[in-house]
Amino acid sequence: MRALVETDEMTRRGDSFAGGRRAKLVVRKVEPWSVLKFSLLFYFCLMLVFLLAFVILYWVLGVTGVLDSIAKVLSDVGFGGTAGFEFHGYWIFSRLFLVGLAGVVVWSLLNMLIAVLYNLVSDVAGGIQITLAERR
Repeated sequence: MRALVETDEMTRRGDSFAGGRRAKLVVRKVEPWSVLKFSLLFYFCLMLVFLLAFVILYWVLGVTGVLDSIAKVLSDVGFGGTAGFEFHGYWIFSRLFLVGLAGVVVWSLLNMLIAVLYNLVSDVAGGIQITLAERR
């Protein structure tokens, strides 16, 4: 117990010890422009990952015949008119891409709005305190 107390006292004094130095910082402002740039890139990459996952799923469902079975059932129910129902991959994925781009823009703008709100609240409340520690 004594060693723990000495370590805490050394940390408060700012002396170096085996655990490394510690610094307390306060995040007072987050730059909305950098949040917007980071969010656009992050959500665009996330959209591409999901789009690739859907392409793989579409391919697997096509190879296993599930899409043909669903198209036949939908044709029997009355969808697709006289020609029958068909899945068009280009149409599906072009619409998914456009919806994904809209989502990227909306969520990025929402993140930027949150950064602006954080800056406003931080002026009143003083920000978020973070303690950084150095490893040795």
